[in-house]
Amino acid sequence: MDLNLRDIRAFIAVAQAGNFTRAAVRLHLSQPALTVQIRRLEETLGARLFDRNSRSVALTPVGRDLLPVLQKSLGDMEQVLHDARALSDGSAGTVRLACLPSFAASLLPDLIQDFRRELPHVSFQIRDVVASVVNTLVRNEDVDVGLTGGDITDASLEVLHAGEDRLCVVCPDGHPLMAGKRIGLEEIVRYPLVLTAAGTSVRAVVDAAFERAGCAPVPTCEPIYMMTAVAMVRAGLGVTILPRSAREVRAEPALVARVIDEPGFVRPIALVKKRGRTLPPVTEAFVDVIVKGFGQRPE
Repeated sequence: MDLNLRDIRAFIAVAQAGNFTRAAVRLHLSQPALTVQIRRLEETLGARLFDRNSRSVALTPVGRDLLPVLQKSLGDMEQVLHDARALSDGSAGTVRLACLPSFAASLLPDLIQDFRRELPHVSFQIRDVVASVVNTLVRNEDVDVGLTGGDITDASLEVLHAGEDRLCVVCPDGHPLMAGKRIGLEEIVRYPLVLTAAGTSVRAVVDAAFERAGCAPVPTCEPIYMMTAVAMVRAGLGVTILPRSAREVRAEPALVARVIDEPGFVRPIALVKKRGRTLPPVTEAFVDVIVKGFGQRPE
């Protein structure tokens, strides 16, 4: 027979009260029911725990030695139950998220801050990586959800939310590109280009748009991170193309950005999880926060 938490609580209550009647009141039990619990525990342990007569109750030597052991065990189990309830109701746990660096540096910090004001015991593991790595991390279950870019063709990934991000050209203030009424491909290709590296979701959109127009971009530099591309533009190495939502676009007061007037310069974005896998409740709650955040972000 296994140990029963109710029986352990009954034993500790009697030991502390020194009286079955007072212990029964404390536990909201009848005295006969409490007696049954103590007898059941004694049978389980194979030892008498109390010496009792009509006037007093005293721990036996075995009961005295077991009291601190069972008190610690009860405390540990109650903590386990508390933690399990917190995990199941989403009030605690760890959100494991892979996301595009542009999202990690713009919308994500504010979303986490607001979320942890309500649920301060939630922690976050963030992997800010390019889209192809986001997909791999979700597929391999190294993270539970991913915010990725580009079209989702992997059948092992389930899209929880889909949206889009228009691309813009970033150049120094006063650049000739800013003088025209519109900015299209024919204007952009006249100037040196700093493009994010192959394998990034932005580069995939840019390459596809140029290919549809029948030309191929010849970048002067190909950094992985958007902030590096912005720094290179500031240094005069060319102009770059970035998502309008990226905080890097607004990080340099000496630079300006304008949306590209071409239909192909739109980056699909998607919030994904591994198909067939159940998300932790706390992650489900944060997914809702991300979706609402995308709906409220400024255009």
